[in-house]
Amino acid sequence: MAARAVPAPLAAIPNVLTIGRLILIPVFVTLILVSDGAHSWAAAIVFGVAGVTDQIDGWLARRWRVESEFGKVADPLADRLMIDAAVILLWHAGRLPWVALAIPARDLALIAGYRLVVGRGYELAVNIAGKAATWLLYASLAFIMVTRQGSDWPRWLFWAGFALAALSLIGYLAKARREVVEA
Repeated sequence: MAARAVPAPLAAIPNVLTIGRLILIPVFVTLILVSDGAHSWAAAIVFGVAGVTDQIDGWLARRWRVESEFGKVADPLADRLMIDAAVILLWHAGRLPWVALAIPARDLALIAGYRLVVGRGYELAVNIAGKAATWLLYASLAFIMVTRQGSDWPRWLFWAGFALAALSLIGYLAKARREVVEA
């Protein structure tokens, strides 16, 4: 890896943002739980801040060449936990259908699968479909939180993110097969 491009104090910013995103999860959950049927501008703003910090921390880490093993694991985990919490809570509030729970199920499968293959040479790298799915899921779930029941357009964004999440799962499985099973 090339030498980092910034001084040590700045090099910590991407991981600090990831940790901040992890800290926002219980804040977000609390705001949704005290909301009126998962309709909450405050929760959507916290959720949106988490989505924005996801973009900033990864961009800074790559630009400054300060990617870390912690960030490679904690960054996608923070996203998965935040998005999964939103999906579960919005489903519970009747804002998403039960099939949306396939998102947290997919994430559990990815986490369990990663634990199985990481020691066998699998290199964790988020694919483009996974990144696009994360962006669409963050946006659509925030829009669902700020629109009233019956608004369909945020759900169409959600289903686009859902489809990309399924596509990314196929990509992760194919990569794991190439790197672990066939190696």
